[in-house]
Amino acid sequence: MSAGEQEFAATGSGRGSFLEVLGVFTRLGLTSFGGPIAHLGYFREEIVARRKWLDEHAYADIVALCQFLPGPASSQVGISLGITRAGLLGGLAAWLGFTLPSAIMLALFAFGVATFGGAGGGWLDGLKIVAVAVVAQAVWGMATRLCPDRTRVTFALVAALIMLFWSTSLAQIAVIVAGGIAGWLILPQDSETRTTALPITIPRAVAVGCWVVFFTLLVGLPLLRQITPNQSLALFDSFFRTGSLVFGGGHVVLPLIQAEVVPPGWVTDEQFIAGYGAAQAVPGPLFTFSAYLGAVSSVAPNGWLGAAIALVGIFLPSFLLVIGILPFWNFLRAQPAVQSALRGINAAVVGILLAALYTPVWTSAITSPADFGLGLAAFGLLMFWKWPPWFVVVLAALGGALLALWV
Repeated sequence: MSAGEQEFAATGSGRGSFLEVLGVFTRLGLTSFGGPIAHLGYFREEIVARRKWLDEHAYADIVALCQFLPGPASSQVGISLGITRAGLLGGLAAWLGFTLPSAIMLALFAFGVATFGGAGGGWLDGLKIVAVAVVAQAVWGMATRLCPDRTRVTFALVAALIMLFWSTSLAQIAVIVAGGIAGWLILPQDSETRTTALPITIPRAVAVGCWVVFFTLLVGLPLLRQITPNQSLALFDSFFRTGSLVFGGGHVVLPLIQAEVVPPGWVTDEQFIAGYGAAQAVPGPLFTFSAYLGAVSSVAPNGWLGAAIALVGIFLPSFLLVIGILPFWNFLRAQPAVQSALRGINAAVVGILLAALYTPVWTSAITSPADFGLGLAAFGLLMFWKWPPWFVVVLAALGGALLALWV
């Protein structure tokens, strides 16, 4: 155990329970609309600003780390936050709470039990608009703490400009790497600076074991699939590989999933498009689209089991990767050179969020003065009146529905 971890264990502060984490993330899973960038804003407001489980820099370091890992970055941040609060069970609780609400909704949609409004529904427009306010609040809060000088403001602005003109997952990785190199070369290294240790109690042997399991499954599942022609195994392998190899998360995963399920005839194009539309209308991570695909897949043993196989398959790599890296993260982030690199990376992440605030968040939500007015009101309620995000989300959905009737 490192000195920071020993200090944390001695004070005993910040420890939580499975049920506490589950309750917090279930509420987030029911109200976090707007995609992965907005999710980071919801997490920051709930975990850092309101509950103070972590400080701003520790949260930013977790976000920076998860940007490097393949898979759904916002879900990986949620799992990491759960682990820092209540250990491995906390990570499981965070994933269950954040993921299951939308996964269940999409599975029900697959069975035709629930129906969702179209992309032009007023209430859904309101949810898109409140996402603008949430992301704007996150950018404001993170920029004031992570870009306190002209050098890091410049890093953030350059990162935003690059992302505006080159908006791909490869560009995002390149910007983060460039921010780290620039921070390492330009920002001063201070060996006296102490970072707040993340409360990670996972043994390093468990972390190494997770890496072994990850690569064993990544290589072994396709081979086993050829030897044992089992449809459930084939479904699990396809979604595990997708969750292991996609960088950028969010909508970047769609072409990879489509290539796995449509050409083999597991899911029709019409089913795929209908499910994608439904996924836009539910909160939580877009990767829960896998539950819908598993439920309607022609190779699934039955709907619910197929949904579970696909859902676990696509998220299991995230668990293995996060658990595999977190026990080593305190040591790495405490090194002076790494601290300088992280300061540059965190400034670049602010720039990435700033670019995302414009596109796709702003451009897909604000299309009229009335939309801007609703977004401005939501921003004021969040930023200055300090109203709970879930309540502002509900109000924005109602406001969007009223605007649709009025217009």
